[in-house]
Amino acid sequence: MTRRKLSLVLFLAASIAGPLWAGAHSAAAFKKLQSLSGDWEGKDGHGMPVKTSFKVLASDTAVMETLSPSGMEEMVTLYSIDGDAIALVHYCPTNNQPRMRVVPASDDIKELSFDFEGAGNLKSPTAGHQHHLVLRFDDSDHLTETWTWRQNNKDIPMLFHLTRKKN
Repeated sequence: MTRRKLSLVLFLAASIAGPLWAGAHSAAAFKKLQSLSGDWEGKDGHGMPVKTSFKVLASDTAVMETLSPSGMEEMVTLYSIDGDAIALVHYCPTNNQPRMRVVPASDDIKELSFDFEGAGNLKSPTAGHQHHLVLRFDDSDHLTETWTWRQNNKDIPMLFHLTRKKN
């Protein structure tokens, strides 16, 4: 095989393997999200009760979270694999639907930090919306969620410490 043909073969192999390797991290992250399936309860940053539940749906291609903080209407978030990333759409009682995304850096998932990519039904960029989410996997039965609410270019974190509910 000539040097040129060998270079072309190696280039093509790298072009194919690169996305597959990157996708493997998103698959590991999604398995971590799927492992959250069940009911969770805990407290927010002010000591008020909060409940959430995770459910794996659509032939294991989506995870739905239903979050119910004290004194607020419930919110629904759908997570799914998006190529080399995990994407989410958050359905908020404020009637907008922020979209966020994270590209996991490895298979050893300790946290996922989702960045805002846009929103449906958002009247302006300064209108109140969820702008960032960090899911920290403390261990298999403890999860910390930090949602960042952005309004008028000011960020307000909302912290939830959750424990898996034992049946």
